Amino acid sequence: MNLWNSRSQKGITCGDDMLRVGILMIQGGRSEHMEAMMTAADQLGLEVEMRPIRKSTDLEAIDGIIFPGGESTSMKIATQNEGLLEEVFSFIRQTKIPVLSTCAGTILLCQNNLLNATISRNAFGRQIDSFSSPLKVLLPDESIKSVKSQSLGRDHFGHQPLPMWPEAPPESNEFLGIFIRAPRFDDCKAEAVVYLNDEIVGIRDENRLGLTFHPELTQDRRFHRWLIREMEATP
Repeated sequence: MNLWNSRSQKGITCGDDMLRVGILMIQGGRSEHMEAMMTAADQLGLEVEMRPIRKSTDLEAIDGIIFPGGESTSMKIATQNEGLLEEVFSFIRQTKIPVLSTCAGTILLCQNNLLNATISRNAFGRQIDSFSSPLKVLLPDESIKSVKSQSLGRDHFGHQPLPMWPEAPPESNEFLGIFIRAPRFDDCKAEAVVYLNDEIVGIRDENRLGLTFHPELTQDRRFHRWLIREMEATP
């Protein structure tokens, strides 16, 4: 099943009033973010259309953007010839479109002054140092209806969403943060909205949310719901 053409099977259809979410297709958990957005939309009783961003023309008529994790240097090199990242950054500045970034995506936003913070790559350690830990989340959330998480098949490239960590709990007062070669904020002037003990691991700068962990690998969709609500509220 092609992830980008599976909306009819998953109850997500196209329409004039639909919210359209662009996902940067360079690296990282693209399929996992798509699955998370589908569940978040169901929880809110809304519909979303997922759109891959591979070239600048893919930015047309979208309402929000997801910057997935990956390896930030490789992401920049992969898009150098097409100039895609520069086009995306310019688009964000001009349109004030809502953005959700995770891990390496957050690095790119900080490096390009779209999040008011400085950041260090891999500051939590190497791949072997990856860990999960409860986090304190200060973002407001609302009661949601219970829905079953959706599971997507492989796309035409053979990609399939990773299974969620078995210890990742469903909605609760605490959020399970999954840190994989995670960056660290060095200096932060944006609003701190997520903490690991006393350390800031999530920030909000206007309608841009930058996280150093991977919410798409848990069953808790509150950050993806935040993006949907921001898209609704943005003219």
